[in-house]
Amino acid sequence: MGARRLPLAAGLDIGGTKTLAVAVDRRGAIVARARVPTVASDGDAVAASSLDALARLAREAGRTLASFEVIGAGVPGWVRAGAGTVSHAVNLGVGPEPVALATRLAAATGVPAFVENDVNAAAFGAATLLGADDLAYLSVGTGLAAGLILGGALRRGAHGVVGEIGHLPVVAGGPICECGQQGCLETVASGTAIARRWPGPRAAATLVAAAGRGEPEAVVALDDLGDHLATAVLLLVMTVDPRVVVLGGGVAEVGAPLLRSVQAGLARQAERSALLASLDLGHRVRLVPGDEPVGALGAALLAGQRWREERDAGLAAGVGT
Repeated sequence: MGARRLPLAAGLDIGGTKTLAVAVDRRGAIVARARVPTVASDGDAVAASSLDALARLAREAGRTLASFEVIGAGVPGWVRAGAGTVSHAVNLGVGPEPVALATRLAAATGVPAFVENDVNAAAFGAATLLGADDLAYLSVGTGLAAGLILGGALRRGAHGVVGEIGHLPVVAGGPICECGQQGCLETVASGTAIARRWPGPRAAATLVAAAGRGEPEAVVALDDLGDHLATAVLLLVMTVDPRVVVLGGGVAEVGAPLLRSVQAGLARQAERSALLASLDLGHRVRLVPGDEPVGALGAALLAGQRWREERDAGLAAGVGT
């Protein structure tokens, strides 16, 4: 008789261009990975891409798709985790009509499935890797948003929009934001903002490289980005006072130069305020650990957590087995 195969959870990080999938054991270790392009035309296409990623993951893990214990999907947009739906995910082609993604994945696989906002999932994944129970994850990608782990628990908020600090107006007379407001943080501190100011492919990496060569316009642009992201960090610290603020998302992939820029922005703010200087904010900011797929990892772990909670609640009520 062969050795008993331990249960695995599957986690998805669904983005506008790619979907990452990981298989995670109960210790939280990643044992297999897969990646597929996302077909981001509508909810049907997103569900199909997700199933493609899960099928490839199962092959990588040497399992059948139905053998996964649970599936978790981190997805952008307005996610109602309890209902398993997503809406207003513009970069996925999903509009205001909710898409029942969890139900679709569960029906196609026969495996319990849950959905979570992608930034929330990444926050949980980062907190797990860092061993932190008090953390704010600042996602700097196409947009700007935060995920909060407070006292070891994910904070979703009453209406599922916690952490949308990218839509706080901070620049008087600034660019018009997609949300309809003017001068939002997202318009000056995101991948979209960088591309507007420094056009071209791989805008963030190109900007950092130009600043490293001492090109004056690039140096100013990177300093401005650091100042605006420092404001985002300050907002998070002054509202929930996390032990650590982690920079993640596509823009954070440029690495240490972005971290140094944000720390410099925080230092400039501290020069004008004894209160801010006392908070030592620069030492509370760090980059996401390595190149780990924190979004997919967090989605898998959160799904496992929710599945066990629901199973145990069912047992307590005498309706489970």
